[in-house]
Amino acid sequence: MSIFDSLGGASLPQGPTGPPKCSRKGCRADATVALLWNNPKIHTPERRKTWLACADHADWLENYLTERLLFKQRLPLEDAAPGSSTQGE
Repeated sequence: MSIFDSLGGASLPQGPTGPPKCSRKGCRADATVALLWNNPKIHTPERRKTWLACADHADWLENYLTERLLFKQRLPLEDAAPGSSTQGE
């Protein structure tokens, strides 16, 4: 018997549904690009974190990362690895 058996048939929460959303605070538009970044102070050189961006915020988010020397690469959303999103992280 597991702890989930005692929930009386309740299911575990499901993940988000629908298309990926922009990582810009307050924006809920569908993402069109993936911005890959890395903080060299805390991440290994090969690690890539991902922010998703809509067409309106892609340049703003890229500039934000570039100014902080974190930006690595910009990819169309279709070319980004599935499940690699860290929206707003």
